[in-house]
Amino acid sequence: MGPGARTSRGHRGAGISRRRRRAPISILAVGAISAGLLTACGGETGPPTLTWYINPDSGGQAELARRCTEASGGRYSIETTLLPRDASSQREQLVRRLAANDSSIDLISLDPPFIPEFAEAGFLADIPEDVAAQVTEGVVDSAVEGATWNGKLVTVPFWANTQLLWYKKSAAEQAGLDMDRPVTWDQIIAAAKQNGSSIAAQGIRAESLTVWVNALVTSAGGQILENPEANPDDVTLGLETEAGQEAARVIQSIVDEGVAGPGLSNRNEDASATLFESDGADFMVNWPFVWPRAQGKVAEGAMTQEQLDDYGWTLYPAVVEGERSRPPYGGINLGVGAFSEHKDFVLEATQCITSTENQAYYFITNGNPAAKEAAYDDPEVLENFPQAPVIRESLQNAAPRPQTPYYNEVSVGIQRTWSPPEAVTPESTPEEATSLIQGVLRKEKLL
Repeated sequence: MGPGARTSRGHRGAGISRRRRRAPISILAVGAISAGLLTACGGETGPPTLTWYINPDSGGQAELARRCTEASGGRYSIETTLLPRDASSQREQLVRRLAANDSSIDLISLDPPFIPEFAEAGFLADIPEDVAAQVTEGVVDSAVEGATWNGKLVTVPFWANTQLLWYKKSAAEQAGLDMDRPVTWDQIIAAAKQNGSSIAAQGIRAESLTVWVNALVTSAGGQILENPEANPDDVTLGLETEAGQEAARVIQSIVDEGVAGPGLSNRNEDASATLFESDGADFMVNWPFVWPRAQGKVAEGAMTQEQLDDYGWTLYPAVVEGERSRPPYGGINLGVGAFSEHKDFVLEATQCITSTENQAYYFITNGNPAAKEAAYDDPEVLENFPQAPVIRESLQNAAPRPQTPYYNEVSVGIQRTWSPPEAVTPESTPEEATSLIQGVLRKEKLL
């Protein structure tokens, strides 16, 4: 998810052509099939209640459950059940229950990095081609890619998060940076040093560190895993490459140039936002939640309107000058529980939840960007998020984290070897990470 919930290469969706995406779908047909299934199953005495396991938010998913219950016309209702706050705990709870064939899990708000693992384990129900075509129509490619495994759509894109480079307009001007053009990490490091300020990035030993490392490696033209679909013994890492060393060099440079700011090794997304709000940093890489958060601070009197007016935003910084950056991709997808007794109703519910109207609502009220591009043209979205066009552009360039059934091992291995950031070096860190992760996957080492 986006670490947007503060905890989110090539197009794998090649099997889903754009022609297929535009194919129409009949929701009424789905409903008719569902009604028939309900009768055939027997034993049902009333409309079923679908249980949707959701990640914490600001109440938006509960409201969408209410809206789509109403839209069902009484054929089913949706109730929500809250998962733990952090992504790893969400995964743990869901894996434990789905491994026990828990049929009460109808719908899941699922963090994209865990999708291959859930698909390989048989925890996700199939998504019919006609439904896949409908739910991917007009969706940004990075979100379709993140929802896909082995060339097949296995989850429904719901909201799609990405990180931007946030900056103080006054500070960029003072440093002589032209923010109308793409900037590099080296440029903002030099600007922050010149201004005697810092860069707010997430160096805590958590998922957010993997997000940062992945963005740096992919922006340098590489990838953490060269063959993510291989068996564990055959997985090849791409860290001991020029791209991996460049990623380490950027982090080392931030530290060595004295622009890391206080507490880098313990800083998560919220701590980064606090540093930026308190004038402790001129630049920040972070998810769009920082915008409504800053507006809330102004309303509370904890920030001035002048400070908010100084907020600027642009695309994620590049590692290589002249090359586009690959910003982090996050968000949440909807998975249909493999053991649900009401799969047809659940599939219908996913189409309601992810309608353009509902994605725009969720964006506006909960600050979570839409996966559907049309939502970014909603006048109310543009009024509340003036950076929405940049978010949409960022999503078009965003790179998912490694999609592999062994993502947990890879991510934790990254976190162990790239933490603390103060000790990262191009000469040793990529090699140490490769050795640990390959050793774990080959059952030769423990995390």
